Formats: sequence, C-alpha cells, structure tokens
Amino acid sequence: MPRPERPPPGPGGEPAAPAAKGGDPLRDPALYFNRELSQLDFNFRVLAQALDESVPLLERLRYLCISCTNLDEFFEIRAATVRHAQDFGAVPAPPDGLAPATVLRRIHERAAELVRAQYECWNKVLRPELARAGVRVLARSQWNARQARWLRAYFRDEIMPVLSPLGLDPAHPFPRILNKSLNIVVVLEGRDAFGRVGHLAIVRAPRSLPRIIQLPEQASGGEHDFVFLSAVLSEFVHELFPGMQVKGAYQFRVTRNSEVIVDEDEVENLALALRDELAGRGYLRAMRLEIAADCPRPIVRTLLQNFELPGNAVYRIDGPVNLNRVIQVYDLVQRPDLKFPPFQPRLPKNTEAMFDLVSGGDLLLHHPFDSFAPVLELIKQAAEDPNVLAIKQTLYRTGKDSPIVEHLVQAARNGKDVTVVVELRARFDEEANLGLADRLQEAGVQVVYGVVGFKTHAKMLLVVRREGRKLRRYVHLGTGNYHSGTARAYTDIGLVTADPDIGNDVHLIFQQLSGLAPATSLSRLLQAPFTLHAGILARIEREAEHARNGRPGRIIAKMNALNEPQVMRALYAASQAGVSIDLIVRGACSLRPGVPGVSDNIRVRSIVGRFLEHHRVYWFGNDGQPELYCASADWLERNLLRRVETCFPILDPALAARVKREALDNYLADNLNAWELHADGVYRKVVPADGDPPHSAQSALLAGICG
Repeated sequence: MPRPERPPPGPGGEPAAPAAKGGDPLRDPALYFNRELSQLDFNFRVLAQALDESVPLLERLRYLCISCTNLDEFFEIRAATVRHAQDFGAVPAPPDGLAPATVLRRIHERAAELVRAQYECWNKVLRPELARAGVRVLARSQWNARQARWLRAYFRDEIMPVLSPLGLDPAHPFPRILNKSLNIVVVLEGRDAFGRVGHLAIVRAPRSLPRIIQLPEQASGGEHDFVFLSAVLSEFVHELFPGMQVKGAYQFRVTRNSEVIVDEDEVENLALALRDELAGRGYLRAMRLEIAADCPRPIVRTLLQNFELPGNAVYRIDGPVNLNRVIQVYDLVQRPDLKFPPFQPRLPKNTEAMFDLVSGGDLLLHHPFDSFAPVLELIKQAAEDPNVLAIKQTLYRTGKDSPIVEHLVQAARNGKDVTVVVELRARFDEEANLGLADRLQEAGVQVVYGVVGFKTHAKMLLVVRREGRKLRRYVHLGTGNYHSGTARAYTDIGLVTADPDIGNDVHLIFQQLSGLAPATSLSRLLQAPFTLHAGILARIEREAEHARNGRPGRIIAKMNALNEPQVMRALYAASQAGVSIDLIVRGACSLRPGVPGVSDNIRVRSIVGRFLEHHRVYWFGNDGQPELYCASADWLERNLLRRVETCFPILDPALAARVKREALDNYLADNLNAWELHADGVYRKVVPADGDPPHSAQSALLAGICG
C-alpha cells in the first residue's frame, strides 16, 4: 500500500512569485498555505507512525486511532467553521485568499485520501500483524462455529434488550441521529404484525454498549480475541425483525458541528446559557457521513438528503465506521512487548518543602521527562501551610478526579482565600468544567469565568505566603494544562519561581480576570490580548534590524500552529533581511518556507513521536544577548488577539540554556521523527545524512542525554 510519507500536494498549490503590482508583496496569497488543509496534513504524519515498523505494534494501533479521532474533531470544529463562513460570511479572508467553498471542496478531497489510507493501514497492515502477534480483531467471515454461538448468545442477552429499532413510515419519520453514534440502516421485505409493509429501519447503538467486545478464551480459543459491536449488530440484526426478511444491513455514522457558540453579550449567566447550548450539541448541523462501502446508492441518497449533505461529504468505509474505537484493544491487551517501555519521570530533590526549594532558585520542569508532582506538591503544601493566605489559579482542562481540585477545596476549607478562573468554554470540556465550577463554589472557592469574549487560556498559579513581616508570592507558569494525565503524554515547560517582578505581573493579571482592572504595564510577562502580539513583532523586527546592520540575526520558535498574518509577514521580512529562522511547528502552518527572495532563510519542521509536542518556546538571538520565552500561546490569530495568554521569560541563564538545548536545539537535530515542510506544501520525512548518527529528540530526553 502507498505509505503516507508524501501526502497529496500541499495546501494552496505550488508556490508562486510575490505579486508585483500594488500593495504589499508579502500579502500575496501565493505565499500562504490554508490553515485547515495544513491541519489536515498533520494527520498523514500521525498515520505514518502507524506504518513505522520501528514502533511497537500496539503503539502503531494507537497512532492509527489518533489519526481517526483527529479527523473526527477536524470535521466537528475546523470544517464546521469553514461551513459557517460559507453560509454566513462576515469572516475576514484568510491570508491564502481561498474562498470557503473552495476550502470545503479541498477538505473533502484530502480527507477522502486520508480515510482510504487509514483503512488500508488497518485492513492490510495492522490487523494482519496484530493477528500474527496473537491479538485478533475478527471479521464476521472469520468467526468459527463456537465463536458465532457465543456472540449470538451475547447479542440476545446483552445487546438486544437495550435496542429500539425504528421502522420508517409516515408515523415514524427519520430519527434524530446523535453525533458520531453507531447506527445500522436495515433494508426489509415483508409485513410486520400490524400488516405494515417493511422497507427501511434504523437501529441505533446506545452509548451504554461497548464498541469492542472481547471474547472469553474458553469460547474463542484465543486470549486476545475481539469483535466490533458493529459486526455483531450486522450479523444478528434480523432477530430484531421476526417474520420479515432482512435484505441488507449497513452501518453508518454522521459527524456533526460541535462548536458551541454562546453570544456572551446577550446572556446574563454564561454558565446557564452554556448548559442550554450543550444539551443540543450532539444534534447540530451534519458535516460528514460515513457508511458501509457496499451500501446501495438509493439508501446513501436518502441519508444525504436527511442530513442535508452534498455528495462529496459521504465517505464509503471498508471496515467499521468507528475505527477509532479499536483503541480499546490497546488498553485491554497487557502486552509490554507490544508497547513503548515504561519510564519514570525525574523528580527534583526536596519537593517535600516546595517553598524552601523555590526560595533557593527557580525550578524548571520539562514534562513528561520531569514529574508533574512538584506542581501538585506546591498546591497541596499551600493548602496546608498556615502561613499561606491566598491561592489563585487558572483551570482550562484538569481531567477527571483531579488532585488539584481536591487541594483547592481543602485550601478553602482551611480558611485560605482561594480564587479559581475556570474557563467554561474549553472545547469538549465544557460540561466537565461546569461541574468543576459547581464543586469549587460549594466548597467556598471564589470562581470566576474569565472575560467576556476572550477565552482564558493562560496557565498560572499564584500563592501568597507570609514570611516574617512580608508577603511573598510564589508562581507556577506553564505551557500546558493543569492535567496530570497530559503531563505524562505531552511535552511542556513549567516554571516555578518566587521572582518578585513575575509574581507582581501574575497578581495584576489575576486582578484583571477577577475584577474590572484596566490593562496595566507588566514588568516581565507578555500578555495576550494586550502586549504579546506586539512583543513578538517587535522582537522579530529587532532581529531583522540586527541583520540589516551586519550583525547575526537568529530566531528559533517552537509551537503547535502558526497562521497569524502579521507575524508571518514579519518573519518573511526578517528572512529577506538575512535572519536565519527555524520554526518547529507540530500542526498547521500557513507560512510557506523556501520561497526564493522571500522565505529562503526560513525552515519549518514538524516532530511526531511518542509524546504530543505541545510546548511553546520562543528564542531570539538579540546579537549575543539572547531572550528565551515560554508561553501558553501559539502564533495563531485566536491566541494572540482573542484569548488571555501569558508568555514568560526564563531569567536564570542556566535554565534558559537548558530550555534552548532540550526544547529547541535537540529538536532541530532530530533526523528520525522530523518532517520538513517544503515550498510546494509537502512534508518530507527527514532521514540521517551519510555519516550522521540517528537522533530522536524525545528518545534523547528520555535517556537523559540532554538533561
């Protein structure tokens, strides 16, 4: 099968020379890739990991599932945003100049290529290799008589009692279909008990049913034998329609817009309004229809008409429509030989006395290689320390049963003044955050929902402690969320410091969030939406000015995505001035590198490995007096202009050097998990040059080579 190491031609087509007539040549749409199409390309790089034979087999399965889940979210959010722009307009044209209708058409073309590659990977590569390794996901054609008997009994005992098939007729119109739910459309012939002529019926699989069924060893003969629920439903669906003949049964799934929009200017209670909107999220506008490959065209047309979808929004699937559900096999199969080896994050000494530890100097944490435990310890000790007067924290995503929440609740019960900024609009975590806010308020915590019109995406913790006759501020700032789970799966930087200037800056930002304080001048931090955007532009221009004056200009920046037009134009201008620029951008990148005379001094690479690359680090050479910042913000329009974000300097020279070495230089040296973006829009896998030793940035960090 074709390996997705070279995806279809890149977003935006071939590079073109800048426009020569009128206006700013750096605004030429030919210099920019479409953000949505670039984001879609990222999933080809994830899928390539599923085909990499050097990766353990169950980890390859996990990468396949990640690419499928990412594609779901892409249609729920990114494609839905483009559809909204097409229907309602009033959205500024993106730098690439592509009309929404054009983008949607290209999305469906590119997504179709990705879906074909995903199912070829599953059917021709991973499923057979898993079977050879003793992990079998059995198709209906592979069931033996003993397995079929057990599955029939399982269907009758565990599945059939919770199903409610719906025959379609004038009294029973097409039912509401929940976003991403598993459904079977059944073609019937004959008459039912009431004499009604059967034609079509819909069988919806309730959420309570497991999508992957593990067969007991005594019933199957294999220790790790599994079957998709969709296969069981399709095989035994005729038992739901006694006296009628089932002529065909075809699984399908619809993906809907999941972007919850609340007009904050028109509501008096954001939490109440958000609860109302969440109730209908699963039934918003359809974006994509997945259906069994052998489904007859008339039925497909009926479904498309019902969901109000165009023909190119249907994806015929050679396998289960919910392929991402096979991720359950990863958790159910305890085979260390088929997974990455476990690792133990480093833990600094003396974390049992966090205030003493940080008083002696800043503490830098590079997750997941460094443990997240010191952050939890800081909050726990603050909750228990009688000298701590106040705790303030932002929470965007925390995860279920977060120990942080327990510590904050305990702090409030211990009489501390606890203020928590809970961002209710954290996508897909809205419901959890509503519950979190309720729990904190019940414990006496002052809960703030942030600022109208601006998501609070900053990661900040402030502890105010009395030490002698003075109050001292202890601060944690991070590039990732306060989530113990992602701290073991994402790469992020955290800083714990008692620096007075940083502490005062964080104090002022919390005043803005909880009160009605005006924008104030900060000593150390850059803050969106006020100073971060301008601060980045000023530092890019400073490097360009150095280069124009014959001094070295150098920028290295790492982030998740890049699309902010002014920043990209500033980078182009800096490249033209002679600044050497390396960008490590995990996902969507709208900047086109390598265009002669414009961006030939800019290199863009993406790293896809064991951990999700998540830290945002900006380094500016500054003619021998470098500045290094870590941030919660990507260089996206939304982060720089429409969110509350923080960008903090690493002031300790030794720690700044460590961040540069581990999070930047180390990744620029990667020749095993890196992909380079070329001017034609294609990402090409980096391979070691002759004589160069192989180097994986994440593996080096795991081994402590860069520590």
